[in-house]
Amino acid sequence: MNPLDFINITTLSIILMFIGALGIIWLKKPLDKVIMFAVMEAGFLLAVVSFKYLDVALVIALFGPITTIIFLLSIIKIDEIRKKKRKLVQEGNSSD
Repeated sequence: MNPLDFINITTLSIILMFIGALGIIWLKKPLDKVIMFAVMEAGFLLAVVSFKYLDVALVIALFGPITTIIFLLSIIKIDEIRKKKRKLVQEGNSSD
């Protein structure tokens, strides 16, 4: 019996989805979360392909990069808001 018989597309997709989900929960940095989201998304895409929903897989493949770009833009915007807030707090403390 070949030990690689256990590893098929469905098993690999489930492993990728669990790794991505746990990484999103446990990691602190926003960019690390985006990377783990991409890993989870790859696992989801593999699961959809393994169940032969190729039309849905096409839509996932098209919308995947768009969601990643939206996440990156939101991270940039949140960082800008936090920097402005810190600057306002420092200006308020220096005037006291």
